[in-house]
Amino acid sequence: MFGGKAVKKLVTKAAKPAEQKPVEQKPAKKNGLTEAELLRAPASQYMSAEQLAFFRERLLETQRELLEKADLTSEHLREHELEADPTDQATIEEEYALELRARDRERKLLKKIDEALRRIEEGSYGYCEETGDPIGIPRLIARPTATLTIEAQSRREQKQKLYGE
Repeated sequence: MFGGKAVKKLVTKAAKPAEQKPVEQKPAKKNGLTEAELLRAPASQYMSAEQLAFFRERLLETQRELLEKADLTSEHLREHELEADPTDQATIEEEYALELRARDRERKLLKKIDEALRRIEEGSYGYCEETGDPIGIPRLIARPTATLTIEAQSRREQKQKLYGE
């Protein structure tokens, strides 16, 4: 039987992700373009200064949130609790393992964010690194760190599936 303390922590942990919405879900930006305005913009304005500013701000906000989560995780792991009940201890250790895996994925995302910010500065943001074609505003809104068009990404995934690369 699970001790009340460990079960309570699991419930608390499960509730937190629902409360924290990713930046990608925000419908509008302060002092700039909204997602709707980005989507309505003509193709001739693709990766204009305003659009680049929108994506730069979105990437920086995501970066800030991820760094805050990393700090909270560090604090949480330093508060390691020892439980007398082996089941409770196992539950706590599994929570830590899950948290560390999530932070590892976020660490990888932070690298991608840094690369995307670098591409914004270089002027190559929003263009496929394989074909040079525009990635597209809808895809960048959904995934601001995208480096490939949907077609190029599909080809890469197909190749990886076939050849195990």
